[in-house]
Amino acid sequence: MNEKILQVSNLKKYFQVGKGKNLQAVNDVTFHINKGETFGLVGESGCGKSTIGRTVMGLYEKTAGDVIYNGENVHKLDVKQKFNFYRNMQMIFQDPYASLNPRSTVKEVISEPMEVHGIYKNKQELQTRVHQLLEEVGLHRDHANRYPHEFSGGQRQRIGIARALALNPEFIIADEPISALDVSVQAQVVNLLKELQVEKGLTYLFIAHDLSMVKQISDRIGVMYLGNMVELAGSEQLYENPLHPYTQALLSAIPIPDPDMEDNRERIILEGDLPSPIDPPSGCVFRTRCPAAMEVCSVKTPVWMEVEQDHYVACHLYDTE
Repeated sequence: MNEKILQVSNLKKYFQVGKGKNLQAVNDVTFHINKGETFGLVGESGCGKSTIGRTVMGLYEKTAGDVIYNGENVHKLDVKQKFNFYRNMQMIFQDPYASLNPRSTVKEVISEPMEVHGIYKNKQELQTRVHQLLEEVGLHRDHANRYPHEFSGGQRQRIGIARALALNPEFIIADEPISALDVSVQAQVVNLLKELQVEKGLTYLFIAHDLSMVKQISDRIGVMYLGNMVELAGSEQLYENPLHPYTQALLSAIPIPDPDMEDNRERIILEGDLPSPIDPPSGCVFRTRCPAAMEVCSVKTPVWMEVEQDHYVACHLYDTE
């Protein structure tokens, strides 16, 4: 039986944007992550996936719902408990340019978490550990004395990964870690994350909007739209049998490296603009762009249901009532 390391239940995160108005960034999302797996979270920009990551991490306070990590409620931890919590959960940020202090050397960037947590009292041991981390992520120990501006985007992201590994965490939230990188570098970073997962027994929440790349690293995938999770399934299951019209549209946009197949396949084009999360549509939030929308979609919110084993969807097309 798989051991659940993270359980997110009915999570809501709203931001107040004006008098009496809320931006519904995350609305009633439920999922779990098993120890040692990679859970992919995908969707368009602004769908709420990064907000989920930051709320799970405790960087944002939840509006409602629960985030349970190893049996403890993340948003009810006291100061001492949070200090220990952050040794076990770390984050890789999206922008490798903005997430590193330009005034600090690579050695200072990576060693800071270990100094804060008092892991190494001896400076020589600390330096040895920094060199070890740099080599683990494919960099050279001589890079320790350089500054972030001296590196490429891919190298900076490797430095960010080394910093995340500094405290030997068991869970890492990777918030779009490849979106700012060249395509060739993206594959290198994904392969590095997979290798580190095997070596260190890591668990990942991998957030991205590139479905083809998410498939390469994820065991299960959740699809987000306008703050709502609309489908969740195993990686292969989702790609072979997408149920939600939104998932089908996303998958149809992935290029196929075969000219004949690419020319002959049907592309699903979504009509209309993405609605505002301040004033989302009634009923199903996807109905204003859905090619299969029905009358019931405007008046009734679809129920989150298991259509086949371990394959969940929220869509009136699969209502059994």
